[in-house]
Amino acid sequence: MIPVTTFLGKKVALFGLGGSGLATARALKAGGADVVCHDDNEERVQEAAAEGLPTQDLHSLDWSEIAALVLSPGVPLTHPVPHWTVDLAREASVEVIGDVELFCRERRKQCLAAPFIAITGTNGKSTTTALVAHLLKEAGLDVKMGGNIGTPILDLEPPQPGRHYVIECSSYQIDLAPTLDPSIGIHMNLSPDHLDRHGTMENYSAIKERLVAGSKLAVIGVDDRLSSLIADRLELAHKPVCRIAGERELTEGIYAHLGYLIEAHNGSQSVVALLGGTDSLRGDHNGQNAAAAFAALRALEIPTERIAEALKTFPGLHHRMEVVAKRGRVLFVNDSKATNADAAARGLSSFDRIYWIAGGRAKAGGISSLDEYFPKIAKTFLIGEAAEEFAKTLEGRVPFKISGTLPQAVNDAAAEAAEDGAQEIAILLSPACASFDQYPNFELRGAAFVDAVRALPETGNNQEVA
Repeated sequence: MIPVTTFLGKKVALFGLGGSGLATARALKAGGADVVCHDDNEERVQEAAAEGLPTQDLHSLDWSEIAALVLSPGVPLTHPVPHWTVDLAREASVEVIGDVELFCRERRKQCLAAPFIAITGTNGKSTTTALVAHLLKEAGLDVKMGGNIGTPILDLEPPQPGRHYVIECSSYQIDLAPTLDPSIGIHMNLSPDHLDRHGTMENYSAIKERLVAGSKLAVIGVDDRLSSLIADRLELAHKPVCRIAGERELTEGIYAHLGYLIEAHNGSQSVVALLGGTDSLRGDHNGQNAAAAFAALRALEIPTERIAEALKTFPGLHHRMEVVAKRGRVLFVNDSKATNADAAARGLSSFDRIYWIAGGRAKAGGISSLDEYFPKIAKTFLIGEAAEEFAKTLEGRVPFKISGTLPQAVNDAAAEAAEDGAQEIAILLSPACASFDQYPNFELRGAAFVDAVRALPETGNNQEVA
């Protein structure tokens, strides 16, 4: 735990008692703050009280005594309407912040020299976070990974010299961190997402930009127009910028091309790492992820050769382009984290012969934007609420079957792939949908895929990977 001492002796209101909210409440109490907690879920309030955290309905507070409202990232700050606690805080001129902001203040107070790498982006941020942490650990460094991935940021160990923090930041967390100041800020990409919480694409983009604008070095993916404009703006403001790409060549920066990672500088280009042959780094999107991680480690003066070797041993992220089994020529790929079309595009772009499992609770736009990948798809197996809608999009363009459930889709896809003579075949769960119609989260959906693969009849030449 990182005790939050920056509010020592001050009264702090905290709303939201999920995993990160509880961690934040404990850290504030441990640092000497007079914290009072609340949640709309009475069961969570009772659990907090049972472990000794002070609780109170924040409606009844004297807000003139409150130094800050600490809001959990899942609680609306601005859209569709501000949460009622936000209205009360603003009426009393009380700042509204989150756990990442508390970490930033504590790091500045305790040990500003502790390197802090913050990663955001619509897609790829989790893989990039895990990859940066892996590379730093392989280099023998003290690494703590958390934030929007895994461990809440204030549950990590306290800042000290040489301790490297690799933190994934969602747009919600950035919005609650007005003084976010990473040593290295990484912004991967932008596509429409979370607009119910940010109102417009312009607002969403501006929030993401704040992470790199406050960093000492901004590493920015420039494969999409909006992110490229962020890089241009920061450069015009004389901020240090390193451009990265997975889908285009650069004259200055780091990019992936044909399975190689290439560094371009002062008109010259040199290969710095081989990405081909590493299943966990397939596809242009993973080329961009690798470029981002490489740029961050070079900024920390890790030798190129050590980075290149460590890239080969990256196991990948659970539920994101995770090869869970190989059966002869068939790869079974768990990409359950692809909960929107843009994320699914990254999986579909990575293989040439695909038996695609898609569906769930559809998001705006469905899968119509994925039409450029349809020629790669041998057949689609549709599941969940979106099956009928997706079938209409695929009609006459891609063969499909409405399997209904994930286990049935795995059985159907495996049976048909067994008759396919292609050199390499991917049975790809890349749903382009939320999981909530059939599973509580994408992790459990991915686990169900793995279970269904393991339940398939033996073929005699199986190589189970996970």
